Amino acid sequence: MPANILIIMVDQLNGTLFPDGPAGFLHVPHLRALAGRSARFANNYTASPLCAPGRASFMSGQLPSRTGVYDNAAEFASAIPTYAHHLRAAGYHTCLSGKMHFVGPDQLHGFEERLTTDIYPADFGWTPDYRKPGERIDWWYHNLGSVTGAGIAEISNQMEYDDEVAFHAVQKLYQLARVSDRSSRQPWCLTVSFTHPHDPYVARRKYWDLYEDCPALQPEVGFIPYEEQDAHSKRLYLASDYASYSITQENVRRSRRGYFANISYLDDKIGEILTVLKATRMLDDTIILFCSDHGDMLGERGLWFKMNFYEGSARVPLMIAGPGVTSGAFTAPVSNLDILPTLCDLAGIGMEAIMPWTDGQSLLPLMAGNGRSEPALMEYAAEGSYAPMVAIRDGKYKFVHCEIDPPQLFDLESDPHETINLVEDPANAPLVAGYMAKVRARWNMAAFDAAVRESQARRWVVYPALRNGAYYPWDFQPLQKASERYMRNHMNLDTIENEKRFPRGE
Repeated sequence: MPANILIIMVDQLNGTLFPDGPAGFLHVPHLRALAGRSARFANNYTASPLCAPGRASFMSGQLPSRTGVYDNAAEFASAIPTYAHHLRAAGYHTCLSGKMHFVGPDQLHGFEERLTTDIYPADFGWTPDYRKPGERIDWWYHNLGSVTGAGIAEISNQMEYDDEVAFHAVQKLYQLARVSDRSSRQPWCLTVSFTHPHDPYVARRKYWDLYEDCPALQPEVGFIPYEEQDAHSKRLYLASDYASYSITQENVRRSRRGYFANISYLDDKIGEILTVLKATRMLDDTIILFCSDHGDMLGERGLWFKMNFYEGSARVPLMIAGPGVTSGAFTAPVSNLDILPTLCDLAGIGMEAIMPWTDGQSLLPLMAGNGRSEPALMEYAAEGSYAPMVAIRDGKYKFVHCEIDPPQLFDLESDPHETINLVEDPANAPLVAGYMAKVRARWNMAAFDAAVRESQARRWVVYPALRNGAYYPWDFQPLQKASERYMRNHMNLDTIENEKRFPRGE
């Protein structure tokens, strides 16, 4: 029987906080224990530093330029295979509890079951507009209210959601355990996807208090004034409405404290899930994968949230544990694009039919000591950008290109905070030319730009049309058959009590 698969995904978790498992100052006993038995990928990158495009790429192993999911309001097409499709075709039961930010009428994308609704809208309302560079769409663009409003709360929109996600995940594991001793049982893949530690930076006091004396409440790279920022960071200052806010050092400290506190909140939720997995005797038969869709700058350089290729935004944690997985630390650059082929490899599923259109590769050869030659690729074409941006993380270098900006090249070994753009030194011209050649070989930037603009223009027609007149929402509506739960008169009491018990009664 193939191993079960538990995927735990979090939202906006900065990968620099996981240099080899969780950083020492984080209060995360469950994640630390998981790291101890995991393959840990210190230099793992999102395919795109924004929720919907990053998640579509994570599920499909394809860059946004292939999926067409350029931004948080671009439809994820039903014809694109995801890991849920591959596993389901191979006999797995596939289930999602939580967020995946699917846009469009298909809200399953290979999952047989979805236990909760999503936290974000499924329609085209969040479409950017490259025809109006510099425009802030105030009703949905990020602003810095999350920073000035950081602090303590016992409940929030995000907490309400993640409490529900964890509850349904735990109940699903109990349900799976009840049939785990049957010869006819299916292997399962349960994806549990939380929205924390995504801003707002608001946390419950029990977690907030853990970080009163935290040594990491100040960014390592301080505020950079607008006029000294690179071209894209200037755009992000405008997109986040920086000029309307006066961000103090105390705002920064409280925001980072709330963020770290919410990592501890997540650790408790993850602990609940792993405790049930162990108590129901399924832990040893289950592969566990922990990941995030993108990171958060957390005030480094004066930047917040994501939407750029700097390490805080683009680098994300990845840990894999369980049968068939070699534990240890791996430093070669890898990508969330690699998760789909890795899951298929672990499950013994061939991907030959679609590999020519898959941008990721299995991590099993790397874990077996065979090295890694392919770079990690990234794209961004959403709010805050005026034209598509691409990046190559290759060995110790990161190269960033946009047709309307000067290029950037960083040596992450000697300059981990990306403060020295090597492009500015003429001596590096051959290195820069080499990376530009790689960009030209991999991307047709003019075609990429045209495709994004066409997609946006179409959605700017469709969205207002669908809001005019009778409205049918695409947002997932979880339905439960209450008449088939607990005790009803068409059920035998003795039978139902024994079936719902684990382990079974004598």
